[in-house]
Amino acid sequence: QVQLVESGGGLVQAGGSLRLACAASGRTFSSYNMGWYRQAPGKEREFLARVGRTSASSYYGDSVGGRFTIVRGNANNVVYLQMNSLNPEDTAVYYCAAGGGWYPNDYWGQGTQVTVSS
Repeated sequence: QVQLVESGGGLVQAGGSLRLACAASGRTFSSYNMGWYRQAPGKEREFLARVGRTSASSYYGDSVGGRFTIVRGNANNVVYLQMNSLNPEDTAVYYCAAGGGWYPNDYWGQGTQVTVSS
């Protein structure tokens, strides 16, 4: 069982950057794939990025457009989502997820709000 807590969300100006962090607890953390999703008001939840056991095994959704990077931390049970060149269309609640599938979705964090102002 895994518990996930996101942090790093907030208000940012268009063109700016944010680094989201997902802190995982549980003795099986290293066995799970990790991912980031987002959900904007009135929209379905959207896949953004996933990473396997190592940061080399990363993959991104079409909506990322080369602007986001997912990385496992070198220390502690943390996975990051570095977001650059943000625009108002990126405004959403961002969720961290863990699971055994290629698109991990077995465990979810509470979400962190990202708002991009124009």
